[in-house]
Amino acid sequence: MQATPRRGLGVGLGTLLLAALLLAAVVLGTGLGSVTIPPGEVLGALWRGVTRQALEGNDVIVWQIRLPRVVMGALVGASLSVCGGAFQGVFRNPLADPYLLGVASGSALGATVAIVAGWPRALIPVSALLTALVAVACTLSLAREGRRFPPTRLILAGVVVGSVLSAATTALILRGEDRARQVLAYTLGDLGFSGWRDVLTVLPYAALGCGALLLLARALDTLQLGELTARSLGVPVERLRLIAVIAASLATAGAVAYVGVIGFVGLIVPHMIRLAFGPGHRTLLPLSALLGGALLVGADLLARTTPLSQVGIVTTLLGGPFFLWLLRKERHD
Repeated sequence: MQATPRRGLGVGLGTLLLAALLLAAVVLGTGLGSVTIPPGEVLGALWRGVTRQALEGNDVIVWQIRLPRVVMGALVGASLSVCGGAFQGVFRNPLADPYLLGVASGSALGATVAIVAGWPRALIPVSALLTALVAVACTLSLAREGRRFPPTRLILAGVVVGSVLSAATTALILRGEDRARQVLAYTLGDLGFSGWRDVLTVLPYAALGCGALLLLARALDTLQLGELTARSLGVPVERLRLIAVIAASLATAGAVAYVGVIGFVGLIVPHMIRLAFGPGHRTLLPLSALLGGALLVGADLLARTTPLSQVGIVTTLLGGPFFLWLLRKERHD
């Protein structure tokens, strides 16, 4: 994927604007619902909770019901966006997204097994996480060529693994038709059941995976010059690709295991940041985290305050037209 630097917004100003956008999304997402809580009261509730003051009135709604869902949305949106930006850099392919290596299909299969078998709800994300990681391991095993993991083989192996797992998921749904609606809700993404325990479970996966990708940002920039050039500059290309794939898959698997498969966020957010701020990964990845978090919190707010109901539907309706515009724009550039 070749990218030319653009003179867009200053990085410092852009960071402030995106941080403000994320804060606004969090405040609105926490305040709007069946009971409307004014922004000032939301900020007051957040302050009282952080400073461990007694919670009263709407403070309980903020901290026990809405804020965990909003924080989970921000965390998942940030993770998917960072992983999408990293994958687009690793594979030098603007169509790459966090689900490229079978994470989504593996997660959906694990969740379907748990739902159709009638397992307790607490075991559904555990099953989804394990099968997502197994799917990535299968993709890496199939794509391996000695000590190398050629990008084309990785992509093709991911397609094959994803197709097989999707077929298995469909077969299970047909056997458990009475639970098909619950499976469908998972595949469209749902933040509604997120609690603080879920947030704390997802956080280590996001921190480890995204943290590793941020540390690799300079090497990813060098990789955009081409593999031969990157090697001549001392970049261990195969090791870089493997570490980036594992880190991104870990963060993505942790995210989708608990909220389901949410499309387009990891695909379009890095493109939006790249258009505004340029292609450098040291800027692209952290700013993608801010915008991705704000976007998913906003999408979830639309999902629960409109008949759309599922956050994955909202992200698809928003992301599909944008991506078509992007393809048209690149064709004419």
